[in-house]
Amino acid sequence: MKLRIKYTKTGVLRFIGHLDIMRLFQKAIRRAKLDVAYSKGFSPHQIISFAAPMPLGMTSEGEYFDGDFVSVTSTEDMMNRLNQTMPDGVKVLDIVELNEGAKPSMSVVSASDYYIYKNEECENDYLNQLIDGIKGFMSQDNIEILKKTKSKEEISDIKPGIYKLEKKDDGLYMLLASGSVLNLKPELVVEALCKYLDLEYNRYDYMVHRLETYMGDKDHLQSLIEAGKRF
Repeated sequence: MKLRIKYTKTGVLRFIGHLDIMRLFQKAIRRAKLDVAYSKGFSPHQIISFAAPMPLGMTSEGEYFDGDFVSVTSTEDMMNRLNQTMPDGVKVLDIVELNEGAKPSMSVVSASDYYIYKNEECENDYLNQLIDGIKGFMSQDNIEILKKTKSKEEISDIKPGIYKLEKKDDGLYMLLASGSVLNLKPELVVEALCKYLDLEYNRYDYMVHRLETYMGDKDHLQSLIEAGKRF
């Protein structure tokens, strides 16, 4: 059976990298005595794959991985058994059996939404100015920014990847393209907004929290958990 597991990553665990999260769940699955499937060969490993790994420093309530299981009990039982093994900051929120023909989560991710708020440990507080500048910022025909990779630098227009940008509580809400086709990081949007308003940008002035991870096109988005049903 192919299952999809939704979980949180919060608190100090925002400083834990993706490989450590993978190891955490591999160990948790063993400790919870879940009947996960293993690959064949000389060095068998659990058949699990993660969707849209987060960069260090971000928190989330919408993280996912898929796993193949030889047998299962029930959604509630498997959630409880996993959560009994989890450290503070990671909590399994839901488990569903994937519908027949459902594609792996890592291949269907198309968008994510985020809440950006002030880092209370930093002195700079430009959020109100950023909020006031949203309308003018989004009215631009193009929103260009210098994107850096290990091998090159290039000017990119990021506006097509900004599906929504608005005020939320005391911070910013943004819905952005995510995945293999078009992938836009929230810190790039904040950097571009600061540049537009002629404000100093420091990534550590802001906290980034992922709310959900989606599949589908931008006008018909569904959360990844909607690809299956509880059992």
